[in-house]
Amino acid sequence: MMSAENHGIHPVASNGHFSEPVPLTRAQMRRLAEFRFQLRKYLHFSSLTADAAGVRAQQYQLLQCVWGMPEELDPTIANVAARMLLKHNSAVELVDRTIEQGLLRRCPDPTDHRRILLRMTPLGEKLLGSLAAWHLRELEQTGPELIRALRRVLLTPQQNSNGHSGENGRTRPAARREASA
Repeated sequence: MMSAENHGIHPVASNGHFSEPVPLTRAQMRRLAEFRFQLRKYLHFSSLTADAAGVRAQQYQLLQCVWGMPEELDPTIANVAARMLLKHNSAVELVDRTIEQGLLRRCPDPTDHRRILLRMTPLGEKLLGSLAAWHLRELEQTGPELIRALRRVLLTPQQNSNGHSGENGRTRPAARREASA
């Protein structure tokens, strides 16, 4: 597991002094917990769907990462590790397992023969396409609630204390907001 420092989370401010975050209210904690619950539901769906297809959730994520790598990045193990927030050796093991299943292959970089690129096999493309379609369908169904939960977390402090500005721009009284959070 990577440390907080590796993810850019620093409890010390840039001026060198300890920076304590402002404590959250109970309502803010509830909204944050609801958002995490919605994320976990989606990730649980993803894990079950990948398992049903005969791969691990991380292998599906790897296939998605390789296929969806930004244009400015090549699909190397180092870039996959960085995009998946994995240590290099963990990414190598994941790639090896996925290659063993016939979903990926290693190919020499045609412009730099010192580098190896990851490429999808036809079987990998077919599996990724199927899993991605199921994930998109799930997001179409559950995404609106996930978005609502995120919007509730991102309320400004003024909206938190003076009522909530909803999607339609109207303000709800704080008592109703607390009941719905």
